[in-house]
Amino acid sequence: MQRQARMLELLQELVNIDSDSYNKTGVDQVGKRMIEAYKGIGFKATLLPQKEYGNHIVLRDDAAINPSILVLAHMDTVFPKGTTATRPFSTEGDYAFGPGVADMKGSLVTTLFAMERLVERNEEARKEVEILLTSDEEIGAPSARSFIEAHVKGKKAVLVMEPARKDGSLVTFRRGGGRYTLKVYGVAAHSGNEPEKGASAIEEMAHKTIGLHGLSNKEIGIQINVGMIKGGVAVNTIADYAEAEIDVRISTKEQALEVDQAITQLCQTTVVPGTSIKLEGGLTRPPMERNQETVALFSQIKTIGQKLQLNITEASSGGGSDASFASALGVPTIDGMGPIGAGFHGQDEYLELSSLESRSDLLYETIKSLVQA
Repeated sequence: MQRQARMLELLQELVNIDSDSYNKTGVDQVGKRMIEAYKGIGFKATLLPQKEYGNHIVLRDDAAINPSILVLAHMDTVFPKGTTATRPFSTEGDYAFGPGVADMKGSLVTTLFAMERLVERNEEARKEVEILLTSDEEIGAPSARSFIEAHVKGKKAVLVMEPARKDGSLVTFRRGGGRYTLKVYGVAAHSGNEPEKGASAIEEMAHKTIGLHGLSNKEIGIQINVGMIKGGVAVNTIADYAEAEIDVRISTKEQALEVDQAITQLCQTTVVPGTSIKLEGGLTRPPMERNQETVALFSQIKTIGQKLQLNITEASSGGGSDASFASALGVPTIDGMGPIGAGFHGQDEYLELSSLESRSDLLYETIKSLVQA
């Protein structure tokens, strides 16, 4: 079977496995399939068992001793169990569709086939690659972060297999961020008979929402968004409880402490008498900053792309990825090394099938170049 057909066959198999971050069974099924595939090319798998989330997996060639390059990918998606039953893998022309087809089942395929080529051609570079497949990237890597940081240390480069942007761009900058939950406690009372006995948690939440949004600063890349609010039990009852989910985005490491302190300070006092506040959460991902090391690595990959007749450009992203953890440790990191796609996390997510081979070749040539440098 030709390479493209084999890639397509594996892609269909992976996409049709439900593997949202909280579906340990599904993620582990994807992991089992990848272990099996890598075993076929002489790679050894080491499981990093998890109780709550899927198991993380480290993959190395049998002859590898101290790999210098980390290839980072994730097996989880955002789509809940049952999605593949109603919207399974499909193709139309040069496009493939299905839950997680681009983010990032396609990248699991291109990574495997790049490694296969290294093995087939008996490239010494195969011994310099360590692959880390994680299970909870889509929810901020609560269990994977420590493993990512441990495996990044000592590496000369990290290649993150998030999909390339729809124009084929690699990602050289990502905003960091985190999530907070704000809980406001009030005093319930009938809004008609005895409103003076109540203290509205919703009113206090309104003050806090305005205050939190006021901490945003678009000019320097700080964005704070109260995205979800719930509270109250009836329209004629003063609410004794309200809760909000807050999304925070930052652009530099220095902003992390500043923003966290500003949010904490805002939530230390109340405006509405009789209410109290509890703030939970924090900043969980540092930004992936476009530093000199990243620019140099991008330039190297761009040159490799030219030899492959690929026009490699760079882009920034407001969303987070595990690339941030690697970049924050000072190791040259490039994101978006996977195949080309768009519509991530939505029903219209797609992957360009023609990019499967070309982006696998780009990864193969990049690894060879990094080892030779």
